[in-house]
Amino acid sequence: MNIKSKLLYTGNELLQKQLTWGNSGNISARNNKDNMIITASGTNMGQLSKDDFAFVHIETQEWEGVKKPSKEIPMHRAIYMNRPDANVIIHASPFWSTLLACSEQTIASKLFIESMYYLEKIEEVAYFHPGSEALGEEVGKAAKAANVLLLKNHGVIVFDESVEEAAMRLETLEFTSQMMVTAKASGIGLSLLADEVVEDFLENSGYKKRGK
Repeated sequence: MNIKSKLLYTGNELLQKQLTWGNSGNISARNNKDNMIITASGTNMGQLSKDDFAFVHIETQEWEGVKKPSKEIPMHRAIYMNRPDANVIIHASPFWSTLLACSEQTIASKLFIESMYYLEKIEEVAYFHPGSEALGEEVGKAAKAANVLLLKNHGVIVFDESVEEAAMRLETLEFTSQMMVTAKASGIGLSLLADEVVEDFLENSGYKKRGK
C-alpha cells in the first residue's frame, strides 16, 4: 500500500474511532527528505479521495496538486524540519483530549502500559491562530522534546515514524484523556505508577528503542 492509500485508510479509521470530525484536522507524511504529502484545505479526513492531497516542498512551502493544501503547513513543516525521525503527522481535535487542551488539567502518562509508552513526553503549545507562522514556530520548538503536542484551546498533534504508530499515539492520548475526565467526574482517584517503575518499564520492557 503506497503512502497516499495509507493516509486515505487512516483518515477513515480516525473517523470511525471518533478521533476526528467534520473538516477539523489534517494529516501528512514525508514523501522524501524534501517533500511532504498533506491533506487539502477543508477536506473531511473520514471521506478523503485521491485528489484531496497536495505535495508540498518542506523548505519553500511551494506546492502542487488539484486542491490547495491545508493552511496548517507551517506546523507540519516545522516538525519535519526539527525531527528527521518524523515521517507521519496527525493533527486532530478529538473530544476528550481537546477538552483537556481547553483546560488547565495536565494529562498523566504514568497510568498503564500504553500511556507510559506512547505518552511518555507531552508538550503544551500556547494558543496561536491556526495556520500562522507563530504557531508553526512554537510547534517546531515543542516537537524537539516530544511526539505528542497539546495545542491549547485548539487540539492535538502526534507524529511518529509510521502511520500506524502515529495513529496509536492519538488513540492512546484520547483514551487516557477520557479515562481521566471520567474518573474525576465519578470521584475515582487514579493511582500513578512510581517514577522508578515507569523508568524500568521504558528501559527494559522490550518495546522498541525509546525516542522522544
